[in-house]
Amino acid sequence: MFLAAPAGLLLHRSAPLVQGPDARLPDLRAIERGRVLKAAERYLSEQPLTITAFSSPRSAGGKHDYFSEGDYWWPDPANPGGPYIQRDGMTNPDNFVAHRHALIRLSLRVPALAAAWLLTNDRRFAEHAARHLRAWFVDDATRMNPHLLYAQAITGRVTGRGIGIIDTLHLVEVARAISTLDARGGLNAADGKAIRTWFDRYLTWMTTHEYGQAERDAKNNHGTCWVAQVAEFARYTGRNDLTDFCRERFKSVLVPGQIASDGSFPEELRRTKPYGYSLFNLDAFATVCQILGGQAPGAGGRNGDSLWTFETPDGRSVGKALAFMYPYIKDKSRWPHKPDVMYYDEWPVRHAALLFGGLALRRPEYVELWRTLKADPTVDETIRNYFVRQPLLWQDVTR
Repeated sequence: MFLAAPAGLLLHRSAPLVQGPDARLPDLRAIERGRVLKAAERYLSEQPLTITAFSSPRSAGGKHDYFSEGDYWWPDPANPGGPYIQRDGMTNPDNFVAHRHALIRLSLRVPALAAAWLLTNDRRFAEHAARHLRAWFVDDATRMNPHLLYAQAITGRVTGRGIGIIDTLHLVEVARAISTLDARGGLNAADGKAIRTWFDRYLTWMTTHEYGQAERDAKNNHGTCWVAQVAEFARYTGRNDLTDFCRERFKSVLVPGQIASDGSFPEELRRTKPYGYSLFNLDAFATVCQILGGQAPGAGGRNGDSLWTFETPDGRSVGKALAFMYPYIKDKSRWPHKPDVMYYDEWPVRHAALLFGGLALRRPEYVELWRTLKADPTVDETIRNYFVRQPLLWQDVTR
């Protein structure tokens, strides 16, 4: 829990600070209160909306099966009506995106409502969050099936792919919000049990099905996001075997396989959107660190075993990756690589890596930069790739 960060972490005088034993730490309650309550009050008037409200004739699944299409796949001008062809980095605007948008809508509303519940103890927020959760994971008429067999399909090629599992990255903060609600009496016992069962079944599917295993073995941000999801869902459902698996995979596969000696992500830099993908993968790495015990030695970590301070024998680490990206987040004009082919102007935003890493690694300049960036982007593609939005849910505020 990152409020256990060292008291020596100094911030700019304009930052609200916690008083008492955690003096000099950023007071996230004060920083977040206005934006959280404004959003949560608005969300109280909005009804749950799940994937069952939308359908596509191109889906091979049923009413309760999540469906999406590969973003960068387009009709072939040389073969109209034939299999789609790839145009990397170029999003097809005619794709079916309603299920993805519904899932992102859930990921915006439930964590904001849970954060508002933390701040105010106003049961309206907890009760409304519970309504959304029941609709998605409990009620027979509207719930989503716990698999992604039909995600990121490609017309004329496949009805679904393992790569589609990245779509449920937005459930990571939803699971974190559920834990917050459950721990503070915001869910009744029956709903809590049913929701946990749904996540346990989905976790089993994504760790045993061939699609899940293919996504696990991806060499880029997809592999990182698989670990982030499994780690959080395993934490929520009590699957310690999978939590341990994710810690080991982080050390033996993710860091040595994805982070270069200079801290860059080579697999992201070779893409057509190297800046945005590098930021996205950095946030995924940081989220894994936070889920699996992200504090530095002496800062509340589990026996000092912090993923933030883990290094390979040749010096690769998440800290080095954050240090690599920091100057380009602070001043994008210094970015030494090609600009992204789409949405380059929409980055950076308030990346969780800056907050989590700044506190865990005692780097106040990271936290200060985090505070200056946009917390609530409005462009769909940016929202899609920005999945930790409620920092209050990631700290211990129950003291």
